[in-house]
Amino acid sequence: MNSAESLQTELDRVQQRALILGLAALAICVAGAFAFHTITAFMRSYLVGFIFWLGISLGCLAVLMLQHLTGGQWGLVIRRILESGAGTLPVTYLLFIPVAVGLHGLYGWSSPAGIQGFNRTYLNAPFFFARTIFYFISWFLLAYYLIKWSEQQDQTGDPNLLNRFQSISGGGLVLYGLTITFASVDWVMSLEPHWSSTIYGMLYMTQQGLAAFAFSIAVLALLAHHKPFSGFVASSHFHDLGTLMFAFVMLWAYVSFSQFLIIWSGNLLEEIPWYLRRFSHGWIWVGLAIFVFLFALPFLLLLQRSIKRNMRTVAAVALVLLLMQLVNLFWTVLPAPTRDSDVGGFSWMDIVTPIGIGGVWVAIFIRQLKRRPLLPLNDPRLKEVPAHHG
Repeated sequence: MNSAESLQTELDRVQQRALILGLAALAICVAGAFAFHTITAFMRSYLVGFIFWLGISLGCLAVLMLQHLTGGQWGLVIRRILESGAGTLPVTYLLFIPVAVGLHGLYGWSSPAGIQGFNRTYLNAPFFFARTIFYFISWFLLAYYLIKWSEQQDQTGDPNLLNRFQSISGGGLVLYGLTITFASVDWVMSLEPHWSSTIYGMLYMTQQGLAAFAFSIAVLALLAHHKPFSGFVASSHFHDLGTLMFAFVMLWAYVSFSQFLIIWSGNLLEEIPWYLRRFSHGWIWVGLAIFVFLFALPFLLLLQRSIKRNMRTVAAVALVLLLMQLVNLFWTVLPAPTRDSDVGGFSWMDIVTPIGIGGVWVAIFIRQLKRRPLLPLNDPRLKEVPAHHG
């Protein structure tokens, strides 16, 4: 069995196991939610898992557009990974159905007798679903044309396609920024509708960009010993990608601290309680873990050139960052008030449900990855990469 067949067999095996694991985990969570009458807790867990895995898809889409717009050679080695991540969007949208069904259990503003004292012109169920459909269509069209033209480039090698990539990516990044800002407000900030942050959308953009780089580095490290990567990917590729991941770590930390500093120094009655809930009932230890493992430790490690040039070490840092992105979502979503408590808690479903959604997502991702060559061989910029990286 040659290297290509071995990789195909391995991908098939991982895809099958991921799908089985994902469906089994989701079935256990649904059964547990009904058996123990914890539907609300399940919906909170499901929302965290959905936002986390959708965030990787959207981060891949945004980084893909960034690469096309800048023409950076760093993006050519992970382009298929980014395209496959963005290609999961149509099926990932189906995973939104439980969120839509459980809308009244998740969001207090969605019921007629819900939370009072805010503008119902914006926060109402029909307008919420209309905006969500618009987000989904916008992201799907961007991913669809970028992948479609990439397939045409594989077949024809037409250099004029580079102009198309740049044209759609410029406007696409603007559209992505606007839509993810409103989507983050709709899906997460509105869990506590009396609280607001003017940089909330920027926070989610940086999180998704960081998640996309971390995920791409981890996948590239797994595939680096297989052809065509084995004769192409060098330590300098991991150095470039590690440097960009480091930049997003700093950007995320800057935006997060800016939000905290502005709200805490303002000491406003409707804003401070958001942080007070996350500084009590044990959540403060989760916040400290986020500071250490999502900023301080990666910051110190990624400052070192030797770590970024070592495939295994930079991939290990990427996996830690990816895991802490999920923990950060726990810290953001779960402490929000519920019908029974002023501060939400943690349950076993908060672990199992994201695993279930992740199993399905990974199976879809691998299916997309197998559809095309692992390198964009007919991209004219690819010929410059070996000379550039030595």
